[in-house]
Amino acid sequence: MPRTSEFRKSSYSAQNQNCVEVADLDRVAALRDSQHPECGHLAFPLTEWSAFLTTAREHRL
Repeated sequence: MPRTSEFRKSSYSAQNQNCVEVADLDRVAALRDSQHPECGHLAFPLTEWSAFLTTAREHRL
């Protein structure tokens, strides 16, 4: 499991605690719930994570 210090959340989330946090690892992006980090994380290949971010930025979701 990634160290807590590796996870970050978007600056757009401000002080809201209902966030998804992400950590960039060797070949995957790990995502977890900021309110329940003890529940673990989901891991996605970096290519898939990058495609998701591109689609989200283009408002195609």
